[in-house]
Amino acid sequence: MPAYSFGTSPTQSQTPAVSVPPALALPVIEADFPRRLHPYWPELQEKSRTWLREMRLMPADKVERYADSLCYTDLVAGYYIGAPDELLSAIADLSSWFFAWDDRHDRDSVHGRAAQWRRLCRGLHETLRAPRQQLNHRDPLVAGFADCVLRLYSQLGPSWNARFARHFHSVIEAYDLEFRNRRTGTVPTVEAYIELRRLTFAHWTWIDLLEPTARHELPQDVRKHPAYRRAALATQDFSAWYNDLCSLPKELAGDELHNLGISLIQHEGLSLEEAVAEVHRRVTRCISDFLAAEKEVLRLAGQLADGSAYGKELSDAVESCVANMRNWFSSVYWFHHESGRYRVDSWDDRSIPPYVSDVEMNGAGISDLAEIELVGEE
Repeated sequence: MPAYSFGTSPTQSQTPAVSVPPALALPVIEADFPRRLHPYWPELQEKSRTWLREMRLMPADKVERYADSLCYTDLVAGYYIGAPDELLSAIADLSSWFFAWDDRHDRDSVHGRAAQWRRLCRGLHETLRAPRQQLNHRDPLVAGFADCVLRLYSQLGPSWNARFARHFHSVIEAYDLEFRNRRTGTVPTVEAYIELRRLTFAHWTWIDLLEPTARHELPQDVRKHPAYRRAALATQDFSAWYNDLCSLPKELAGDELHNLGISLIQHEGLSLEEAVAEVHRRVTRCISDFLAAEKEVLRLAGQLADGSAYGKELSDAVESCVANMRNWFSSVYWFHHESGRYRVDSWDDRSIPPYVSDVEMNGAGISDLAEIELVGEE
């Protein structure tokens, strides 16, 4: 049986070649959130393929066969409109790295490779502290992360770098908690899952990256303004939960435990159909929450334009950030219907994607991971 029945879509897609199942359709996104794409995207796609090969995050044959159809660069090129080309390339590589890391997390969880997983987490934490020292790390995931972090750290300065690192340390710790949950068969409650998902999706990391895109680090009183935080949370919750909605068949097939739909089924007693409907309701509410907060953020931006050069620069930066928050909705929505990452019906084995290989995915080979010593590890 198909993961989701397509039937007759109730909406007119802006991308006619893409068919959206009714259970996943969001007419307001298709009608009111125009899709945008950074003009650097075609070059970005080519650079991303090269980077994946050079960093050994995917075997060369899998890069050639699957990279473009996974649409990882399309996703990021729709998020960060206005970013300098060099920055967009670094963000795109971080995004591709994140998907590869997520795949490693899944396979290490499935096979109980706890020692290898712990080494990887330690390497990633160390990378945030000293990325240059990890550039030649034997594990491609550590070396690839170091390359991305070093490029991102060159953008705004020490205070932004420290905030990015603080936020990403929490992401690594959350992934480790998911790993332990997988090993013990623990499905988080709905509320616990929502908090955990905000970390594993790296909510605040992606929001941090709006600032170098706008070429301006926002002061704390703007970043922590209630309207700015509500808008940021709405766009990120939408993205995380819409991903849960679209990946639910993939994750059920792979015995995953971390999905809003799975928590609803396990702890709220919902059927699969009811869980799908409830997640759909929640992502729809995120859109209305964002639209309300967006108006307040734009009023804030207007107030910041006090006639000074700095006020104008800060106001423009806030407008850039909230505009790109808006772009997340359309980019996330169409990505999930174009990317081969979620097409479980086309896979030979629905429990493991065809672009993932247990043996090849880490470059050094799974059996070699036990011998990897981290730079600076005692």
